[in-house]
Amino acid sequence: MVERLIWKYALINAYTHKGKANPKAVIGKVLGENPELRPRAKEIIPLVNEIVEKVNALSLEEQEAKLREIYPEFFEEKKAKKEEKKGLPPLPRAEKGKVVTRFAPNPDGAFHLGNARAAILSHEYARMYDGKFILRFDDTDPKVKRPEPIFYEWIKEDLEWLGFKIDEIHIASDRLEIYYDYAEKLIKMGKAYVCTCPPEKFRELRDKGIACPHRDEPVEVQLERWRKMLNGEYKEGEAVVRIKTDLKHPNPAVRDWPALRIIDNPNHPRTGNKYRVWPLYNFASAIDDHELGVTHIFRGQEHAENETRQRYVYEYLGWEYPVTVHHGRLSIEGVILSKSKTRKGIEEGKYLGWDDPRLGTIRALRRRGIRPEAIRELIIEVGLKRSDTTVSWDNLAAINRRIIEPIANRYFFVADPVPMYIEGAKEFVAEIPLHPDHPERGVRRLKFVPGKPVYVSRDDMELFKPGNFVRLKDLFNVEILEVGEDGIKARFHSVDYETAKKNRWRMVHWVTEGKPCEVWVPEGDELIIRKGLLESDADVKVDDIVQFERFGFVRIDEVKDGKVRAIFAHK
Repeated sequence: MVERLIWKYALINAYTHKGKANPKAVIGKVLGENPELRPRAKEIIPLVNEIVEKVNALSLEEQEAKLREIYPEFFEEKKAKKEEKKGLPPLPRAEKGKVVTRFAPNPDGAFHLGNARAAILSHEYARMYDGKFILRFDDTDPKVKRPEPIFYEWIKEDLEWLGFKIDEIHIASDRLEIYYDYAEKLIKMGKAYVCTCPPEKFRELRDKGIACPHRDEPVEVQLERWRKMLNGEYKEGEAVVRIKTDLKHPNPAVRDWPALRIIDNPNHPRTGNKYRVWPLYNFASAIDDHELGVTHIFRGQEHAENETRQRYVYEYLGWEYPVTVHHGRLSIEGVILSKSKTRKGIEEGKYLGWDDPRLGTIRALRRRGIRPEAIRELIIEVGLKRSDTTVSWDNLAAINRRIIEPIANRYFFVADPVPMYIEGAKEFVAEIPLHPDHPERGVRRLKFVPGKPVYVSRDDMELFKPGNFVRLKDLFNVEILEVGEDGIKARFHSVDYETAKKNRWRMVHWVTEGKPCEVWVPEGDELIIRKGLLESDADVKVDDIVQFERFGFVRIDEVKDGKVRAIFAHK
């Protein structure tokens, strides 16, 4: 009974710590959760040490099998906890079939992981409540955040790749006449006015809480100025429509905020120079959220000030403001998310494009072999925290690994190949499963021919010292005789794996006549290119996600003229 209990805790500890159980942790669990055993501590501690040693001698697979045998409930509990953790909390004031959410990206750059938080939360909740998800392109700033035609398409593609069902698509630049109608209505109501103060003069008055001299002029005067804005009598910077607010508001940025301004020669990719008066974000967004029936808005905590501004418009027009759910920013350690930094890096030739694998764009993550389910799961796991969240690449990799491990076939890739000449070995064909858990997928056949070298990785050179023994994975065991400039000389020792296991000889992968292959490995801001050889008969095609054994999971990026390029995802 006690022995079985110790085995249980030792196996759990080993399983959750990469195969190595800690005796002290196991003792703590045994005695802490079973206080009736404390009087027997002197007897139990040596038994724990003995069992932990046995557990640590097992392979990870053997540990898992043994744990499933004596305590299968562990895996059921683990699964239940994971599913519970993944769920999103209920949405305030939400009714089935009546929830409408939106995602409003600016098409001035590629969609990235930071944007994905608001997008995924919006979509997940719309689906959860059988509601509607709207994609609204916020493209009314042709000067500072200039939209580009390609990004409209890319953002839509990226959302669909992530598994989104987009119910409606709206483009702000197609809706300018709607914004004009509401601007005029607010002017007539005396809730908006046209300010022609120089910008620096207005800021000075605003900061002192003093009204602009145009603020309280008659509606007729305001409407005349508004018509001049529309017909081109004012130039850029000479007139702005402002929403009247509290001039004593503690945040100066809220006081009489700008709603529409003039942009000369906007040369907008959709409307050209047809329009000169363009709404700013807060005005266009406020109008559209009402017009499109949005019930719930998911936005970053940094946009709280925008809500304060927009509520004035809602109050004046007698509308009910949508439920707002604020969340913190999301970043990932060592990965660039900033659109401006990305654009600058591309222009300077530092990055290869918006899908450069060092970047955090959705296209870059996809190119690395990160699955859409992994991205969605990560965002849902982070949830609705209001604080900023920085996740490590390891967090995302762990989720992705669990998803791709069952689907990724295995192959040998040898980086920086070094020839190994083996004496005393006969011709041998190694039959290796494409996937150890799926024998139905078949095998790869790697043939060793006497007199011809096998190639091993320079990464393993520390193991190839004269007198050392190594196992060529799934082939046979060899003794290292000599290491020189021309390669490694070795001698055949034995075929069976048990000999290598008993003697704890290290295992290395190998190829015979492989096909040229290079793997792009993102390391922070650097892109390391590892050149080597891939199994010559490896049946890989673009977009396949496979595991290069002892190297890592990769996505096949290009297969051309007998050469393969892969992008490293993670271990």
